[in-house]
Amino acid sequence: MRTDIYNWTPLSVPEIVAIFAEIPVTWYIAGGWALDLYCGKQSRKHEDIDVTLLRDEQLTALQYISKEWQLYKAEKGKLARWEEGEFLTVTKDIWVTKDNSSPWAFQIMLVDVNQDSWVYGREKSIRRPRTDVIARTKEGIPYLKPEIQLLYKGGSSEIREKDHQDFLTVYPLLTPQAKEWLKASLNKQFPEGHVWVDYINEN
Repeated sequence: MRTDIYNWTPLSVPEIVAIFAEIPVTWYIAGGWALDLYCGKQSRKHEDIDVTLLRDEQLTALQYISKEWQLYKAEKGKLARWEEGEFLTVTKDIWVTKDNSSPWAFQIMLVDVNQDSWVYGREKSIRRPRTDVIARTKEGIPYLKPEIQLLYKGGSSEIREKDHQDFLTVYPLLTPQAKEWLKASLNKQFPEGHVWVDYINEN
């Protein structure tokens, strides 16, 4: 078990691509880097880098990644080794490092799907077709569509300052359809109201 949660030296986007391009699973970059890939430039410093995998493909990914990396499952504030063959039914967050003494290099986020639909874990009635959650850069790098990434950021129990800044940076660049989807999704998760919905209504 490791407790050095702030010991990060994240990989770059090209380094992530080099790892996952050879693995026969659906994957895409998420988090702040996904928003920067959408914008076409880096907007701020990133303390980590996130890669999303479909939960039902986790063991295939583990088989490849564990050849050169150690993987830890993050559960209830603790980090424990993810052992070969162990299927994670609830865990959503995996931390990856070279060895016991190396800094953390990237995170893997496991996302649930229901048949052909992506399912938003915090409000399971919010869904999209599996084929409609990924965008690609002109170089072909897959990343989570920005309106969905903003929903993850805005749907958290606490909106961090960097998440609010990401929203202010990216929201004006969204398509009208993406803006409407984000607003509708926030309204569904927060029927009592949300600060970002107030902003959207005013702009």
